[in-house]
Amino acid sequence: MRSVLISGAGIAGPALAYWLGRAGYRPTVVEIAPAPRRGGSAVDFRGGHLPVLERMGVLDALREAQTGGSPMRFVDADGRRLMELPGDFAGGEVEVLRGDLARILYEHSRPHAEYVFGDTVTSLAQTPDGVDVTFAHSRARTFDLVIGADGVRSTVRRLAYGPHERYVSHQGYHVASWEVPGFGGQGRGSLLYNEPGRMISVGGDHRDPERAYAFAVFAAPPIDHPRRDLDRQREIVTAALGGMGWHAPRLLAALPDASDLYFDAICRVDVTPWSRGRIALLGDAACGATIGGMGAGTAILGAYVLAGELAAAGDEHAVAFGRYEALLGAHARRGQQGGQNTGRFLAPRRAWAVRARNALLNRPYFMNLMLKAADDRTNVLDLPDYPALRGGRRHGAR
Repeated sequence: MRSVLISGAGIAGPALAYWLGRAGYRPTVVEIAPAPRRGGSAVDFRGGHLPVLERMGVLDALREAQTGGSPMRFVDADGRRLMELPGDFAGGEVEVLRGDLARILYEHSRPHAEYVFGDTVTSLAQTPDGVDVTFAHSRARTFDLVIGADGVRSTVRRLAYGPHERYVSHQGYHVASWEVPGFGGQGRGSLLYNEPGRMISVGGDHRDPERAYAFAVFAAPPIDHPRRDLDRQREIVTAALGGMGWHAPRLLAALPDASDLYFDAICRVDVTPWSRGRIALLGDAACGATIGGMGAGTAILGAYVLAGELAAAGDEHAVAFGRYEALLGAHARRGQQGGQNTGRFLAPRRAWAVRARNALLNRPYFMNLMLKAADDRTNVLDLPDYPALRGGRRHGAR
C-alpha cells in the first residue's frame, strides 16, 4: 500500500483521507492544532456537492447538524429593515457550521487514516522514490506522496513552491467573527448593519437561542500581524470598526474576552500547476477564496477526484495529478469568482453603493438572478464514477 501524507485536518484533508483509505492507501494526516478545530462560520453545499457527500456517507449526518439556512436582514442604525436575503442565498441546500463539518469528516475518516495533531511539516525533500519529510515534533518519515490541504497559507505550498505572496492576492477586505455572550434571543438569521466600507452583524445560534455571534467585514489594505496573536487581532478589529453606530459598541465590547476570535484577510489563491513531482495541493491551498468562493464544496469535490484519479493511475501519480487538475480547475475558478465579490457586496465602500445594493435586491428579478448565479457555479461538473472508491477494488485499476 502506498503512503500519503496529508497536511491539514480541516475539510479537504479528512475527506481525502477517507477516500484514500477506502482505495487501499495509507494516509497520515498532520494538523498543527491540538485537536479537530471547533467554531467558525457556516458553510454551505448545493447542487453538485450533494452526490459526493452522499457517496461518502456523511450527508445524513450533515443534515442532522444543519442550521437550516440563515436569512440575512440588513438594517439601518435604528434597526429598521432595509433589505433581506433568504436563507437559501447563503445557506444553499445544506448549511452547517464549519466546526460541525470538521468533526463529522474527522470521525468518518478516522478508521481509514492515522492522525497526528499538534505538529506540522518543517521540510520536504523529493527523491526518485518518495518525499522525505521532517516535522516540528515527530520523527522524520518518508512518504510516497504529500498533499497540502492546509489552507490559504499552506505550509506545504510554501515549502514546495515558495512564499505566500507569490500565490495569495489580497481582495481589499478583512473578515472577523466572535461569540457575543448575553446577546441571545436573536432567533433564526442575522441582522447586518452597514457604514461605507464596513459591515457588522449579529446572528443567533440555531441550537442555543441564548448564544449569539458577531460577524464583521471591513475594507483595508493588507495588515501584517502574527497569525496566532489574538491580542493584536482584537486591536485591529476594534480600530477598524470603532465609531460605528447601531449595536456595534456592544458587539465590540465582547472582543477582549473572545477566545474564539477568527480574523483573516479576504484573499484568493492562484497556483499553476497544482502539483510538483510527488507533491500536490488540494482545497484552499490550491484555489482558495476566503469567503463566498464555494471553498468547502470545492474541497469535497477535489478530495473525491484526487483520490479517484490516484487510485485509477496506480504508480503514475503525475498522470493522476494532471487529470485531477484538468477535471476540477475550471470549476474551482468559477467558485472563486463569487469570493472575489464578497467584500464589495457585504461592505460597499460608498454610501450610494450600499443604497444601490439594497434597492436592487429588494426587486425579485435581481434576487432571483443572484440565486441562479450561485446555483450555476455548482451544477456544471460531471464527476467520474471511480470503482476503487466504492470499496470493491484497489488502486491501479480503472
